[in-house]
Amino acid sequence: MARQSPQRPDADEPELDDTTGPAEPDDVDETGHPSTSADRSLWDEVRIDPVEIALPSGTGFTLRAYRPAGALTPTDVTERDQDDPFLARRQVIAEEDDEAVVILDEELAEEFADSDEEPSRRRRDGTPDADATTEDDDQDEEVADEADDEEVPVFLSQRGKLLLFKTPESLVSFIRSGAENDLSQLDSWNELSERVEPADIAPLDEDTYELDLVVENLRGGHDTWDSTLLIEAGEVARDLSYALRLPAVLDMLSAGSSLDDLDEALRATVNGGVGGFMGRRRLKKIGAQTASLGWRTIVGKISAVVDWRD
Repeated sequence: MARQSPQRPDADEPELDDTTGPAEPDDVDETGHPSTSADRSLWDEVRIDPVEIALPSGTGFTLRAYRPAGALTPTDVTERDQDDPFLARRQVIAEEDDEAVVILDEELAEEFADSDEEPSRRRRDGTPDADATTEDDDQDEEVADEADDEEVPVFLSQRGKLLLFKTPESLVSFIRSGAENDLSQLDSWNELSERVEPADIAPLDEDTYELDLVVENLRGGHDTWDSTLLIEAGEVARDLSYALRLPAVLDMLSAGSSLDDLDEALRATVNGGVGGFMGRRRLKKIGAQTASLGWRTIVGKISAVVDWRD
């Protein structure tokens, strides 16, 4: 949508300044999003950000934060998964398969029993290297510590559902209500609930995502692909799939996947230079239909775990 230039005052009418009339708000730009001069002190202090996400079913506001993984309790998806008839059916089949292995395949059971006994025999023989075992344990602990220190996303969600609000007022009302949610575990949540106002719900451009436009853009072909749109969509989809525990979406965007190749090629084109040239060549090898179908699946899975609150 083309931006309209602000109307200039009539030549016969004097311009109002700070002393002759109310000043125009300077905390939003022409698109309605906060400008660089907007007051971000609240969000900087609580380390939580407002986010705007557009989906085929509508556009809504929510919140996102990043914290060390070891300091967060993941969202509980038990209730959500029980409501999914397809997932429930898969779980029943898996349980039936497990039972069949245990009861019917006696030879396989004996093989597992033998393999369980083998470590104990090795211990009795004194073959394992105790120092090597200790070193392996230390390495495992180091890996676990690094994973706990890594900052991961957490959204305003509840029981595996992303909470989206169509107006800033409804989002603020929920924050102040004291209702259960996954962000309430943060030490800065109480401060946010006491201070936040509807005017504060003004996401930055980089926190505004248009997932509703991704599939249509990809269908338009390589020459029409919007790098910024697609890269930002990939970022928020990865965040959402991690925070809401959507392993299928994580797999589709994981390293080495076709959609990850698309993301890397798009980033190369943005960076320009020789890398940009190579990125454009890689983009031409990526099928538009495959990419659009993949993203349609991702948007559908994310939409399925959204809880619209107004």
